[in-house]
Amino acid sequence: MATSKGGATGWYSAKVKAVPSGDSLVLTAKSSNKPGPPPERTITLSSLIAPRMARRGGVDEPFAWESREFLRKLCIGKIMLYLPLAENLGVCLDDQNVGALIVSEGWAKVREQGQQKGEASPFLAEYQLLEEQAKQNGRGRWSKAPGAAEASIRNLPPSAIGDPSNLDAMGLLAANKGRPMQGIVEQVRDGSTVRVYLLPDFQFVQVFVAGIQAPSMGRRAASDTAMEKGLNSEQNGDASETQAPLTSAQRLAVSTVSMEVAPDPFGIDAKYFTEQRALNRDVRIVLEGVDKFSNLIGSVYYPDGESAKDLALDLVENGLAKYVEWSANMMEDDAKRRLKNAELQAKKSRLRIWTNYVPPPTNSKAIHDQNFTGKVVEVVSGDCIIGLMIRPIWKSIGRKAGQSIKYQVSKNGKVTMGDGPTAVAGSGDLRVMDFGSVFELSSNGGDADEVSLPSSATGSQQAGVNVGELMVSRGYGTVIRHRDFEERSNYYDALLAAESRASASKRGVHSSKEPPVTHITDLTTASAKKARDFLPFLHRNRKISAVVEYVLSGHRFKLLIPKETCSIAFSFSGVRCPGRDEPYSDEAIALMRRRIMQREVEIEVETVDRTGTFLGSLWESRTNIAVVLLEAGLAKLQTSFGIDRIPDAHLLEQAELSAKKKKLKIWENYVEGEEVSNVPTVESKQKEVIKVVVTEVLGGGRFYVQSVGDQKVASIQQQLASLNLQEAPVIGAFNPKKGDIVLAQFSADNSWNRAMIVNAPRGAVESMKDKFEVFYIDYGNQEEVTYSQLRPLDPSVPLAPGLAQLCSLAYIKVPDVEEDCGPEAAEYLSAHTLSTSKEFRAKVEERDTSGGKVKGQGTGPILIVTLVAVDSEISINASMVQDRKEEEVGLQGKTGSLDNLEKFQDEARADRRGIWMYGDIQSDDEEMAPPVRKAGGRR
Repeated sequence: MATSKGGATGWYSAKVKAVPSGDSLVLTAKSSNKPGPPPERTITLSSLIAPRMARRGGVDEPFAWESREFLRKLCIGKIMLYLPLAENLGVCLDDQNVGALIVSEGWAKVREQGQQKGEASPFLAEYQLLEEQAKQNGRGRWSKAPGAAEASIRNLPPSAIGDPSNLDAMGLLAANKGRPMQGIVEQVRDGSTVRVYLLPDFQFVQVFVAGIQAPSMGRRAASDTAMEKGLNSEQNGDASETQAPLTSAQRLAVSTVSMEVAPDPFGIDAKYFTEQRALNRDVRIVLEGVDKFSNLIGSVYYPDGESAKDLALDLVENGLAKYVEWSANMMEDDAKRRLKNAELQAKKSRLRIWTNYVPPPTNSKAIHDQNFTGKVVEVVSGDCIIGLMIRPIWKSIGRKAGQSIKYQVSKNGKVTMGDGPTAVAGSGDLRVMDFGSVFELSSNGGDADEVSLPSSATGSQQAGVNVGELMVSRGYGTVIRHRDFEERSNYYDALLAAESRASASKRGVHSSKEPPVTHITDLTTASAKKARDFLPFLHRNRKISAVVEYVLSGHRFKLLIPKETCSIAFSFSGVRCPGRDEPYSDEAIALMRRRIMQREVEIEVETVDRTGTFLGSLWESRTNIAVVLLEAGLAKLQTSFGIDRIPDAHLLEQAELSAKKKKLKIWENYVEGEEVSNVPTVESKQKEVIKVVVTEVLGGGRFYVQSVGDQKVASIQQQLASLNLQEAPVIGAFNPKKGDIVLAQFSADNSWNRAMIVNAPRGAVESMKDKFEVFYIDYGNQEEVTYSQLRPLDPSVPLAPGLAQLCSLAYIKVPDVEEDCGPEAAEYLSAHTLSTSKEFRAKVEERDTSGGKVKGQGTGPILIVTLVAVDSEISINASMVQDRKEEEVGLQGKTGSLDNLEKFQDEARADRRGIWMYGDIQSDDEEMAPPVRKAGGRR
């Protein structure tokens, strides 16, 4: 194992790895021809005996610690020469005879003639002479000072003699956190775990090196006999009794515990690396924290010439340990950053444990120019924004809308494109960018005090304040804990530090106080009457502060009024933009999103329309936003509204005139002197006509139809007729829930039909008389039935969507069933459709999908139709207006059949018939009420 010096002289050279006592050494070879650590040997100085240090539960012999320390400081880490003798005894030399030095200082005594083991040292006579001189001079253990022997015995705490249970880890940390402590490493368990004497109190502690984890050293196999004795000793009863044989469970436990676990790859190398640098060395320990098992976590610094080196950093740089987030969080930011960078470099170099390292798959795009400057358009949530930038990148993380923001894409960031409004060509692009950092260029002085100066992994520094760090430091968000292999921000450590500060200060989400609760009345979903009730509150002040929550269209918005704690739908007075799917509609929406989305604005409310939308004027930074739309050629001025009632009316007229002269957008085909329709010309398309029968009539001009000649109707009816459904359902086996499709028995004719459960009793079914509300999806009617009238859907019945289609009469407004003339209108429609056997042609004028999916009667997509009987020339729409049941709805741009509707309406209004008997209903208050559900319908 060692190198021979002098050929046949028998002397060998080796390096001192450890000094267990004052007369023994652990030597290791300077090199080895085999992979792994070189071999080692423990030798004892021939013919000498030093005082013994305390073992478990014992005490030191006098001068034992001083003897060991003398030899340790003299030899540790040095190249020595030794002469092997019998029984592994030897002599260690290095220019001087080390044995002679120890004896001359009085730290060991010479074995007596009868105590010699094996071959005596060739320097025995010299040792005896030196011992006599040491005794005469009172050196070392031969000291003649009174009480010197007793004073040399260490007063060891329980942890130093094998009882670590009494160690107060939290108390030790509290007294010494962040303060360097002197210690001597007595044992290395693995590359990142050492056992240390903390001086001067000789606390014997186990320290886990902070921020890293070295490969495991595995586990040695325990003997079966020892395990069996351990298990039997725990059994109750008289010790003199014969022990019972182990049960199969106990033998399984023995085999599991006694199984040998091999060391992880490079585990032995990592341990040897730490031993060569720290074992039996004077080290500095800086305690960083304690884990949940009261294990001490700390940084270990070992001597390297005149300086000290970080053991954790050395291990990571050499590929013998990996970075561990949970314990690194206890360290300073700079120390964590050095460890992470060292691990990254070791991975790139494929050092040792990273030999077979393969980077995790990623969808990341390499972005070379990482810095982008843009403007926030919308704050989606506290950690996501939509920004307008010069380049086609968007970003996530939050800041106040309208402020100048510098976006920095995370180096490992994944860039994905999300849905969003399309920006005007040439004005920048709106995209969504994931995993990035946002810096506010113009920050307040107080903001910079709450965050650290941002710096990337390369050391380059960004101007401004990291908005994510600012939000976390104020307690408005928390940091996602990434696993080791996950991508993360370049400023992840700064975010963690900000979260720690916020948690310590109990700010925001970390506060123990209940957050304030704000109740906002949402008038956008309330009835028009409730909106009108709020109008006097909005009239109290001429101008009201508001925040734009959403841009519904170019001229219609959802506003939050903090002072009145309500949200309203707001529209410009006398200004209209193109409607949905019309030319330039998207551009008008994009312009408003960039100008006023989530901005603080001022509004002046004039009135509220019949749908509950408030009409008025809106200013942002003292600019009338309606003027901006008109100047851009994205809106038209409606003089029918009453131009004299609109503030800044002259500015609106001038803005529209300027757009006309420049022929911008909607005015591109404008010819001076010609009247242009407010709605752009749309190429007419052949409208769909469906042959139907009416199966159910609701209120408000709505009804259900089935297509005539649909093969699905006949197939489903044939399958239902062939089923034997006489047997009642079994309670407990069949538990229909809301939304389930079942078979239900219609009360009018006892026929079985497909139905959806709309409402069901809470809990499980208890009796056959439990009530369920069902919606017949093939006919459109709804009723309440008992449990005995339900059956599970038979597999033979097709699972096709419901055949009943919800429709509404086009171009007319029918009173609801709870409004004046509403019941008469419903009876008229039912008498002319449902009560006859006629077939109808339904001309689809429009499709309305705002009703969502089918959830019951009156929900789901709606076809807006003109309904004409096959044997008639006049539509149901027109006949209802002619018979005084409805009000015609003014739809600009629609011609043809509307001419007759307007004529019939004018006649009915002039004669004060039906709903016109009390005058013009346009000025009456409206209250929206749900239609009455009834069980009638066609089968």
